[in-house]
Amino acid sequence: MGQILRVLAEGEEPPQLIFMSNYDQTQERSEYDSERVTGFPDLAELPPEISLSILRHLNATDLCLAACVWQSLATDEILWMGLCKQSWSFCSVYYNRNNSMSYRKLYMLLDEATLTFNADCEMGVQYLIQKQLIADAPGEIARFLHGSRQVDQDQKQKLLKKRQDVLRCLVQLHDYQKEFLPNALRRFFAELKAPSERNEYLSAMLECFSRRFINCNPDLGLNEDTVYILCFSLIILSVDLCSPCVKNKMSKREFIRNLRHAAQGVNDEYTGHLYDNIYLVGHVAQSVR
Repeated sequence: MGQILRVLAEGEEPPQLIFMSNYDQTQERSEYDSERVTGFPDLAELPPEISLSILRHLNATDLCLAACVWQSLATDEILWMGLCKQSWSFCSVYYNRNNSMSYRKLYMLLDEATLTFNADCEMGVQYLIQKQLIADAPGEIARFLHGSRQVDQDQKQKLLKKRQDVLRCLVQLHDYQKEFLPNALRRFFAELKAPSERNEYLSAMLECFSRRFINCNPDLGLNEDTVYILCFSLIILSVDLCSPCVKNKMSKREFIRNLRHAAQGVNDEYTGHLYDNIYLVGHVAQSVR
């Protein structure tokens, strides 16, 4: 077998492999043609749509390496546009008709901006604005953060604490239509990291969430203040039911009784469903203690 592999590696025709049977050798002989060793096909010789389809599976680093061999293909604008929008779904520069920058260069700038942001959020935003990648407006910054897959969550939280105008715009991009309140709150904290303790930032987050939740569900019959109270109640209940340090867990009856006075207009059946969701699914915000 070693000889066969060596011959294949050298590109020569290998000897025939003959399998013997119980019949006469001259009457029964089975021959198998060996497969010739071939290299990776030259993408430049393939139709462009096939070559681009292959290169589309590469990340930015591999695409740069491929450009050393197939420069005209690997620098195609369609490939780099796909990489940009895959990592940063929104940038103001995408919609700037006066922009003549290639998507390959744009990717490098966005990557540098993300690295800067992940080290220092304020410097990252300043870099984005100076390079004219996003406009200097709360809504534009919020849309960039909402569509970016690579920003550091801790730095993102740090920015939103200082820029609550951006926080308000960011929450407006979320959709909670026809979603049960605990599930919506759980998804909210999954997208925007919850603070590790109850503070003013948590209150600001819940105010924005309550406003957005009511806008998405106007037929629910609840107002913003009621949803705010329910959110805090769900966080407290989550800590009570999920923390091993709490020995005497709050019962469903106690939870309903407490909310009966705190959140007027909420019926006991709805409150009971809230309790059941936390009991069965778990904490709405793992970071909050």
